[in-house]
Amino acid sequence: MVATGALTAGAAAGYAFYAANYPGGPSGGSWPGLLYGIAGSGAMLFAGLLSARKQVPTWRLGRAQTWLKGHIWLGLLSAPLILFHSGFHWGGLLEKVLWIVLAFIIASGMIGLILQQFLPRFMTKLVPMETIYEQIPHVCSVMQSNADTLVASICGPLGTEPPKEAGEEKPKRKPKDVQPLEGSGPLKDFYLCDVRPFLNGQYSRTGLLSSSSRAASVIEQVRIMLPPTLHETLDQLALFCEERRQLALQARLHHWLHGWLFVHIPLSVALLVLGVAHAVMALWY
Repeated sequence: MVATGALTAGAAAGYAFYAANYPGGPSGGSWPGLLYGIAGSGAMLFAGLLSARKQVPTWRLGRAQTWLKGHIWLGLLSAPLILFHSGFHWGGLLEKVLWIVLAFIIASGMIGLILQQFLPRFMTKLVPMETIYEQIPHVCSVMQSNADTLVASICGPLGTEPPKEAGEEKPKRKPKDVQPLEGSGPLKDFYLCDVRPFLNGQYSRTGLLSSSSRAASVIEQVRIMLPPTLHETLDQLALFCEERRQLALQARLHHWLHGWLFVHIPLSVALLVLGVAHAVMALWY
């Protein structure tokens, strides 16, 4: 940050002297303007090399943290350098497009930087049952299987078959049927109609159990219909639902944490391509 501030101040002082003394005023075609353009393009190019650096983490080309800092601060430094290159003129259509793309890149990068600083902390507080993001579907499947076993041990066969594992030729031997406990019918209906679909990967934010307050109200209604001996099982199902809500929240936060890259990276590639086109056209014409 200090180095970027110093370089920006030095570049601004040089531009002020250049603008006041250069015949005809500042322009991108003058030799000082070209130097600013080359410096700004070099800063952009270095910022863009971060993606290439991530593809080869085994190369000893400096620490990843240093590359990230360079990506952030040199990326920001490129904006005033390009302003000095253009003499604060917007230029033609291609140049205007370049300005717009650069503005969106800087804005999306700043948003991403803020999200990267704060969202992981919120995720730790809001999702105490956090797991590896890629493992969420598997965790949901295991949780549903455990819930199936729990409810079947009290309510008898559920009428659902376990999923067939990859490479499995023979179906698994069915467990011995259990006689349903007296008064367990409402528990079985509630599980099959609401809880089991909620635990699988097809999560819906508008579902009956997706809100903790609505879920608590529904569970209390079911609790009234059950004998006291089944309340502990109902509480266990409530814990399963709470874990599923936390996993869904983690998935949403993960999308927020990384979704800005779907804007930032394509625009960065477009900026490099358009920048090359701008340089070629400027030199050619």
